[in-house]
Amino acid sequence: MSKSYRVAILGATGAVGTELLELLEQRCFPVADLKLLASERSVGRSLQFKGENIPVEPVSDRAFEDIDLVLASAGGSTSKTWASIATQKGAVVIDNSSAFRMNPEVPLVVPEVNPQAAANHKGIIANPNCTTILLTMAVWPLHKVKPVQRIVVSTYQSASGAGAKAMAEVKTQTSAILQGKSPVAEVLPYPLAFNLFPHNSPLNDLGYCEEEMKMVNETRKIFGTSQIRITATCVRVPVLRAHSEAINLEFETPFSPDEAREILSNSPGVKLLEDWGTNHFPMPIEATGKDEVLVGRIRQDISHPCGLELWLCGDQIRKGAALNAVQIAELLVEKNLLKPSQAYVSR
Repeated sequence: MSKSYRVAILGATGAVGTELLELLEQRCFPVADLKLLASERSVGRSLQFKGENIPVEPVSDRAFEDIDLVLASAGGSTSKTWASIATQKGAVVIDNSSAFRMNPEVPLVVPEVNPQAAANHKGIIANPNCTTILLTMAVWPLHKVKPVQRIVVSTYQSASGAGAKAMAEVKTQTSAILQGKSPVAEVLPYPLAFNLFPHNSPLNDLGYCEEEMKMVNETRKIFGTSQIRITATCVRVPVLRAHSEAINLEFETPFSPDEAREILSNSPGVKLLEDWGTNHFPMPIEATGKDEVLVGRIRQDISHPCGLELWLCGDQIRKGAALNAVQIAELLVEKNLLKPSQAYVSR
C-alpha cells in the first residue's frame, strides 16, 4: 500500500522555501499535491516542481484546507499566526522558525539525534536553529559514548543565515568595494563584505545575543538534559553560504582524538574531512550544497586533559534548515505518524 501526501510550503519563495521544493523532488518525497504559499508580493510568481509550473498563492485560512503537511519557513511571526490554523484543519506543521522551539509541548527534532521525540508531536514539530543542528550532529555521537560536560562554541555564520536578500547584499557590497565605492547595508546592520561582526540578534542582560542563547537552550532540549554547560559566541562572516563552528568539548575523562575520529566517521550525516599533511580541513566552499556536516581538525585540547577540539562546516540552507525539515517529514512517514487522506492511499 502506497501513501502520498498533500503538502504546503509556507514561505515558498525564500532561500529555504526554494530549497525545500528542490529537496522534496530530489528525495522523492511522496507528494500527491503541492501548494506554494507566500506573502502577497510573491503572488503571480510560479516555481517548478517535477517539470510543472506551480503558482504561488497568498497565505490564508482557506489555503490550509485539505493539507496533510505544512513545511513552514516564513519567520516566527508568520508561523505564530498560521501554524495553529493549519493544525486545526488537520495538518502537521514542521516549522523552521524560532516560534515554537522552546515550547515544552513542541518536539525539537534532529532526526539523527532524537528521532523518538517526533512521536510526541501535537500537530507542530520545530526545526532547530541552523547552528544548533550542525553542533548537535558533531557532538551527539561523542556524547553517547562519553557524556559531554561543557561545550564552548564559536560560530562563523554565512550570509545565507539571514536569507536570500542578505546573500544578494553581500554580492552587491563586494562589487561596490572592488569599484572603490562605499558598501551600503540595508538587510544587515553593517556591511558584511570584507568584514565580520558579532551576530546582530538582540542582546540579553548578560551580553549574550539571541542566536547564542538559541544554541545553549536548544542543544540542552535536543540532548534531553539541562546539565551540560554551554557557552557560545556567534559571528557573521563574509561567506555566502555554509556556516562554520569551532567547538571545544570537555568530558569527565579523556577522549582520544582517534576514538572521536572513528566514531564520527561512522556517524550518519557526518563526513570526516582531514588531511593534516596539507592542512586541509572543512571549508564552507566544500560544504555548500552538500547534505553532510563536514567535521575535521579533531585534536586534544592542550589546556585540559579531558578536552577535545573540533572544527565543522555545514550548509545552513540544507542540513541547517530545509534538509532537516524534510528528514523530519520522512521520519513521520516512516513511523506512520503522518496520516494522508483516504483519497491519496492506493494499494
